[in-house]
Amino acid sequence: MSVREKSVSRIYEGSARIGRIMKNFATVTLKPEDFSNPIAFQMAISRIYESMIKMFELGGPKSSYVAEVKFSDDLGNSVVFAVDLGSETPPFSGERVKARIYVEIYEEE
Repeated sequence: MSVREKSVSRIYEGSARIGRIMKNFATVTLKPEDFSNPIAFQMAISRIYESMIKMFELGGPKSSYVAEVKFSDDLGNSVVFAVDLGSETPPFSGERVKARIYVEIYEEE
């Protein structure tokens, strides 16, 4: 790692929750109007069904482990983001672990 003259860095301590997700999973968005009447609801169910069929035609979902990382920034705001840990089981003994987040702000020269 090179040393940058114009940079500011911070290290934050937080926590992470390890879990499994299905990647390549069909993305379906339900809107309030989808629940406005029985026909709208049936149309929404049909969209979900079509998305699921298309997903399985493309090889189906793939399992991956992720860490849901949480910490508080300097203004007290909660920050949450995900880190993809890959398809292999992570080397942690539990699902709750600690996280250290390194942030460096710099100008490219």
